[in-house]
Amino acid sequence: MNHQSATNSSKPLEGVHGIHVVPHSPFALEEITQQGEFSRTTYGSLFDTKNQQVLLQRVWEQRPGCLRPIHCCMNGDKHLAETVANVLTSVPFIALGLHAPRKNLSTKMYANSLIGVGVASSLYHCSRGKIRKYFRWLDYTMIAATTICLSRALRNENPKLLMAASAALLPIQPLMVSAVHTGMMEVAFAKRAVKDPDLKMAHTLHKMSSLLGGALFIADDLFPETPYIHAGWHLAAAVGVGTCHKLLE
Repeated sequence: MNHQSATNSSKPLEGVHGIHVVPHSPFALEEITQQGEFSRTTYGSLFDTKNQQVLLQRVWEQRPGCLRPIHCCMNGDKHLAETVANVLTSVPFIALGLHAPRKNLSTKMYANSLIGVGVASSLYHCSRGKIRKYFRWLDYTMIAATTICLSRALRNENPKLLMAASAALLPIQPLMVSAVHTGMMEVAFAKRAVKDPDLKMAHTLHKMSSLLGGALFIADDLFPETPYIHAGWHLAAAVGVGTCHKLLE
């Protein structure tokens, strides 16, 4: 088929909405720039490294609020009653820290970190204005530090590289550090509960409180206008932390 016949065969398609026949290679794509000039790019260029980086950046920018450690859950305490509820439900963490086992240095650090969680949470909920976001960061950092201390208290042979990386990421990504060490604690708790029947009841209560706490944590970010969800998360988390003391006795 010569060029003339190819041109004639394309005439029936001309004028059909959505179809544009060009005499170029089917493996090329033409686009008009802002200056009206034509630039040609192959289909493979649509999937180059630059476009992939842009796509990943957009996905990261649209991540949920619960993955933004400093800025998430900043909508609480809309009135005095909610502030009082959040502060009162922070006190159990201080009580848990005071009554936590203190058999060695690791358990003492864990107990003291629990007290720090209660204090940091109270300061955050009492704060207002620009300083509030810094107390939010302090709150998350103390929670992450507590998970590291608990992980160390349960298992002294944790890899040194993991502990060093956790310490380095603690002020930058406290939520990620909390997730890693909480996961390690959950595995250790489950293994101990299988071997020790006396821990089964505590482990069952721990699982229920953890699931409830996780649901309330997400709901607090999804429904910021609903009052007292954050206080409910405090209570669920306190119950879950209290059951962990059985592992340290």
